[in-house]
Amino acid sequence: MSSNKASILGIGSYVPDKILTNLDLEKIVDTSDEWITSRTGIKERRIADDNQAASDLGYESAKRALKDAKMNASELDLIIVATISPDMIFPATACIIQEKLGAKNAAAFDMSAACTGFIYAITTAKMFIEAGMYNNILVIATEALSKFVDWEDRNTCVLFGDGSGAAVVGKKKSAKQGYIIDSCLSANGLYVDLLKTPGGGSRYPASKQTVKDKMHYLKMSGNEVFKLAVQSMLEATFEVLEKAKLKPEDIACFIPHQANIRIIQAIQKRLKVPDEKVYINVDKYGNTSAATVIIALDEIVKQGLVKKGDKVLLVAFGGGFTWGATIIQL
Repeated sequence: MSSNKASILGIGSYVPDKILTNLDLEKIVDTSDEWITSRTGIKERRIADDNQAASDLGYESAKRALKDAKMNASELDLIIVATISPDMIFPATACIIQEKLGAKNAAAFDMSAACTGFIYAITTAKMFIEAGMYNNILVIATEALSKFVDWEDRNTCVLFGDGSGAAVVGKKKSAKQGYIIDSCLSANGLYVDLLKTPGGGSRYPASKQTVKDKMHYLKMSGNEVFKLAVQSMLEATFEVLEKAKLKPEDIACFIPHQANIRIIQAIQKRLKVPDEKVYINVDKYGNTSAATVIIALDEIVKQGLVKKGDKVLLVAFGGGFTWGATIIQL
């Protein structure tokens, strides 16, 4: 293994302009602002325009990350896109964004790990950098989940939103520069049926029947997912802290996957972490799947809520089931 360490050289995020509030949802489905807020903590979410796909959202956050890194797209060696709402089954959304950016020297591929997508992708980038294979990698998490939501299903349509975030990952070049300290990744396919979009793949190709049965929409068994999310994200948090030889009090800011305020609060209580150390934006964006933790990371940095040298822990859980965590020193 090379002595290279992987640093985050630049970050950026983007959410669509359109805001869908709980009051708006009251007009289209049998729900209420009070019900949604009390059970999820969500007040509003962003919705992509009809002409916006996952690649369009990802392109916007990628431009911002490259600008933050003071880097041209031609300097990129690799683009990894984490998404479960790709423009199409193939080619990869990463290839579409590569062309939009003009990143002519970059390899490109997609990664499907649902809400854990950014953590899986940045861990993969870290390993490529540490192995000395690539110098500059663009990691993008982008989701247009509103295109896959059944707006007649009040249990799921209130939860999800659209957005993207991106990070440029490269070699640590100075002692003062931060780096990705450690990561852990896990999965358990035993629970695949609890959170999925069953239609549109080779198991259930698109047909009149699959459309009639609404198989192309996101399906979720909420109560079971809730319990497993808390358990798995706690497990990942303790595992990555142990790997990094750190304690919860060493972390300046915890960024948990922004799916549900009650999941976040349950994890916070178990970790005994004070409110000021946990960043929450689920009220503004809902669950943007792979994009939640990188959007939040971009916000805490841009808002000055963390400083150089601080350690930030990202932890997420998603369909698959997948879960994982990473610790970054800024």
